[in-house]
Formats: sequence, structure tokens, C-alpha cells
Amino acid sequence: MRFVDDLAGAIYDTFKFIIRSICYFLSGMIIVAIPMYMIVWVFTLFQ
Repeated sequence: MRFVDDLAGAIYDTFKFIIRSICYFLSGMIIVAIPMYMIVWVFTLFQ
């Protein structure tokens, strides 16, 4: 039973790390992409 608990904990930690990494990546893309898109949109208005 101890091996199963360790295995389940390792799988849980792995998935938690992967999901957290994806969330950080997506939030970083959103934080950077939206202001850059707005800046480009403003500059296209002046052309």
C-alpha cells in the first residue's frame, strides 16, 4: 500500500507541475500579448 501511495503522489506532483507550468505560460502570453496588440492597433490608426 505504501508503494501505491508513493506512486500516486509522484503522479499527482508531476501533473501539478505540468498544469502549473502551462498556466504560467498562458498567463504570461496573455499579459504580454494584449498590451502589444493594443499598441499595434493604436499605431495602425495613425497610418
